[in-house]
Amino acid sequence: MNPGIALPIVTMSEAQAYVRIETGEEEAVLAGLIRTASALCEAFINQVVIARGYSVELPATGSWERVPLTPVRSIDLVENGDAAIALTASDYSIDIDSSGDGWVRTFRADVQGVRVSGSAGMAEDVNGVPEPIRQGVLRLVAHLYSSRDGEGGEAPAAVTASWRPYRRLRLS
Repeated sequence: MNPGIALPIVTMSEAQAYVRIETGEEEAVLAGLIRTASALCEAFINQVVIARGYSVELPATGSWERVPLTPVRSIDLVENGDAAIALTASDYSIDIDSSGDGWVRTFRADVQGVRVSGSAGMAEDVNGVPEPIRQGVLRLVAHLYSSRDGEGGEAPAAVTASWRPYRRLRLS
């Protein structure tokens, strides 16, 4: 499965201002912390924040199979996982439901799995990300930056509090 790597949710200049770094000497460290905080945010809320492409493998069971990313913006391609058999549009159905879950159902018994590609994400770019998510990422970046020597303890509760309204839980 290749859902892709989380894109930075905040810009370098925002993070530099938030942690009060005026020179570019620590930009590499800060860039890594932004990537880490963005990935932790996506893992916590169980959603892709900034839209990006995906390509995932799904079993071809004949039942509806959920794309393991959300919110799905598009399902652009469904192809046979082993590429020995070409699929036509009549060999499968796709759906994106009102909650942003993407679904694929195959109708061919001789296909074991499919590769599904498309795009997923809450926002088109950084400017479309809800402000509580952005603020939580900035707070986490600041926490990680100040505790990079291992003396910071747990992340501030305000980080998860700002993300919690966006969290999607699965019972499956």
